[in-house]
Amino acid sequence: MNVVLSSFLLLYLAPYRQIINELPSNMIELLENYKAESGMYDEVVEGLKSGVKQYQKFIDLLSGMHLDDFKKLNETTNIAFLNQGVTYALYNKEQSVEQIFPFDLFPRILQGAEWDKIERGVIQRNEALNRFLHDVYNSGHILKDKVVPIELIKSSKHYCSMMEGFSPKKNIYCHISGTDIIRHADGEFYILEDNLRNPSGVSYVLTNRLAMNRVLPKAFDRTTVEPVNEYTDHLINMLWEVSGRELGDIFCALLTPGPYNSAYFEHTFLAQKMGIELVEGRDLFTENDFVYLKTIGGKIRVDVIYRRIDDAFLDPDVFNPDSMLGVRGLMNAYIKGNVTIVNAPGTGISDDKAICAYVPDMIKYYLGEEPILNNVPTYICERPADLNYVLENIQKLVVKPVDMSGGYGVCICEEMTIEELGELKRKVKANPRDFIAQPKMSLSTHTTFIEASENFEPRHIDLRTFCIMGGNEPYVLNGGLTRTALTKGSLIVNSSQGGGSKDTWIIKNEI
Repeated sequence: MNVVLSSFLLLYLAPYRQIINELPSNMIELLENYKAESGMYDEVVEGLKSGVKQYQKFIDLLSGMHLDDFKKLNETTNIAFLNQGVTYALYNKEQSVEQIFPFDLFPRILQGAEWDKIERGVIQRNEALNRFLHDVYNSGHILKDKVVPIELIKSSKHYCSMMEGFSPKKNIYCHISGTDIIRHADGEFYILEDNLRNPSGVSYVLTNRLAMNRVLPKAFDRTTVEPVNEYTDHLINMLWEVSGRELGDIFCALLTPGPYNSAYFEHTFLAQKMGIELVEGRDLFTENDFVYLKTIGGKIRVDVIYRRIDDAFLDPDVFNPDSMLGVRGLMNAYIKGNVTIVNAPGTGISDDKAICAYVPDMIKYYLGEEPILNNVPTYICERPADLNYVLENIQKLVVKPVDMSGGYGVCICEEMTIEELGELKRKVKANPRDFIAQPKMSLSTHTTFIEASENFEPRHIDLRTFCIMGGNEPYVLNGGLTRTALTKGSLIVNSSQGGGSKDTWIIKNEI
């Protein structure tokens, strides 16, 4: 370990703070105030201790910069994102505001063995979930064997009765998944939740890597980082595979709610990268149970719809009759096998956080295997014993609605007042099916540049992986999206609530 790196490592350790005076002045400008949080798993600290060469190389690169230079790099990145339209909607009580997606130039680095476990665990999980969805909507063996309670399934807001007795092409319901993973204080990875309806964020993975390559090209010198730019190739190949038609005849479209949706940048980005049509519901119509795109030159049959709208808005004849976003008659065309919808309607039952708790049991039931990645322990409030435990120990738990995403509705109970806890208890007791609870997990922290303090500080992070099923073989995007909670101490990393992101490096081969 070289002198600069040794000094950097000592900066993290309180007993050796006197070493600061021996460091080069530019290193002090960047990192002198960094302190890893006590009791947390800081991935840079632990990486340096275990000799992760890529962290060492990146720190050496930073050690040659002044703070002003680094700030200019951050500004350059923001300008690049603005020019590309890399934005998202930040919601508050009064309005939604379009903002540049915050990006931190200090990458998260995962070694090959770490990533191999995550990749295998995500594929295993998605194989079990697809078998579960097919079983639930057809034979129902897992329900008859009482591995998963039937009442939990039928009471889910996302259960789609029209899917009963229907099997999509290749029996794939969840073609694209976003699995959220955290690293706890023990250094182990845990599954936090699944996103099987319309997982978002993959466009930020691709644009983050592009930004890193443009702004800090030297960071990739003498470092083998696994590529991410092949994701859209795998995505379009999967759409072709599940179409059920010959390649030359396949027409795919990405169905978006429109430019006011918070993920609209991603919709346009993916459609452009795949070379498929970006459409709104008003651009499509059904005729004789086929779906067509309206064009100036006539109609074009649509074979695959990659939908980025929820079930409730897909077809006003079946779901919400007031929907202006979907296509009337779409579900009939789908059930008759004349169009493929990606992801399939009804997959949202596996997004239900109460049902998510049973995925380890699904893995054992369908695959005969032990889970490679464990769930975060979960208390299902509909179960009387779990409900009693939650009500008696609520102050040390995190309570979540079963059907909300984006970090909305999450209650970190130790931060709540006595009055707020009392109100939460009343809500849980009144509708226990609507809630789960989990112990507060210590999400790992990572060195992050904070503009407000002009310094590097630890911030909590998680990881959203992206898995594609239905192609020639399962595919997991290298690294996925590392999300960062930019507020000190916050465990909510979602972009919709002010979080940011990092480039995630997977290093399988050392140089």
